[in-house]
Amino acid sequence: MALNEARGPGWRVFHNLDFTRFAIARFCSGVGLQMIVVGVGWYVYDITDSALALGLVGLAIFLPTFSLALVTGHIADSFDRAKIVGVCFGLVAVVAAGLTVLTTYRYTNVSLIYALLVLMGIARAFANPASQALVPTLVPKAQFSSAVAFNSSLWQISVVAGPSAGGLLYAFGPEVVFGASFLSMAMASVLALSISKPREIIKREPVSWESLVAGIVYIRANPAILGAISLDLFAVLLGGAASLMPIYARDVLHTGPWGLGLLRSGPAIGAFLVGMTLGQFPIRRHAGYFLFAGVTMFGLMTIGFGLSTSLPLSMICLVVMGGSDMLSVFVRQTLVQLETPDVMRGRVAAVNTVFIGASNELGDFESGVVAAMIGAVPAVVVGGLGTLLIAAVWAWRFPTLRNRDKLSGS
Repeated sequence: MALNEARGPGWRVFHNLDFTRFAIARFCSGVGLQMIVVGVGWYVYDITDSALALGLVGLAIFLPTFSLALVTGHIADSFDRAKIVGVCFGLVAVVAAGLTVLTTYRYTNVSLIYALLVLMGIARAFANPASQALVPTLVPKAQFSSAVAFNSSLWQISVVAGPSAGGLLYAFGPEVVFGASFLSMAMASVLALSISKPREIIKREPVSWESLVAGIVYIRANPAILGAISLDLFAVLLGGAASLMPIYARDVLHTGPWGLGLLRSGPAIGAFLVGMTLGQFPIRRHAGYFLFAGVTMFGLMTIGFGLSTSLPLSMICLVVMGGSDMLSVFVRQTLVQLETPDVMRGRVAAVNTVFIGASNELGDFESGVVAAMIGAVPAVVVGGLGTLLIAAVWAWRFPTLRNRDKLSGS
């Protein structure tokens, strides 16, 4: 049930019960997923002492997103998106249960851990496009910018809480971390399954090559959308340092799992602060400027983090990095979702998910490979420089995006 008053303070979007259920479910899933990531990262590095093994964690999670992109988008545009999200969250809960069993018995062969991460990647591959396409159907169009900002902010709170809780709980054993993740993902599944059927009636299209690739065709025909999601892909692919944080925590900053949890929370703290601000004061003008400013600052802070040997300075860099990323995410998500018709949102979101996954999980793999070759610190610094180069090239290559003033519906 949507709020009759489409306009007003941004927080009024939470008067919508279905959106509130969805936002809390996303929060719980974020906590659960982040606990899995921080727990697996520390456990794998502890038993392998290998940067490459950490990179393979990201690759295992990403490969299903890439492999299934055409199918997941079509499914999101053909079936009840809330039910898809709920079932997928339940599947991640099963993964968390499996990791709990493995770590209880101190399983040291990483092959089965990677297999479970692939299963988690499959669940995320189906959940992400359905989740992205669901939000515009839960709120009036005039409230969508606030919905994006608050939804992203709650996600970022989970990205703060998840690693922090995971780092603290790891002191009691990795099985405790994954057991807590199971509970969080189970709660997320129940909440998502309780969301009412969206207002939009989803028309099931026959499966054909044209319907499967429709999202790719749509994005290629819209330079602003293509530029926005490809900018995120290459900028974060090069500048991402998340997979190397276990190395920084143990070998550069000389801290423990609690320090790793703190580092993983840093970007989310900045993203949360910026997201809450955008929820009340959405960007109305100069959207392209804010997008490129966010990516540029992200690159600069990546370099700063790479060179830092002080935990407080590293945290400052990570907080600013997260706030900068949130700024660009807000512009990209609002632009992509509002300019895409509902019948196409799942397929466009699936392509967007591949780009985001490539920039994050594949970026983790890239960081692990480069770090194994030249060391963690040079890998992060070179990645930050690459992000600055990408921002400059994209500003020149996509003038429509650079000069974009207003976001649709804002």
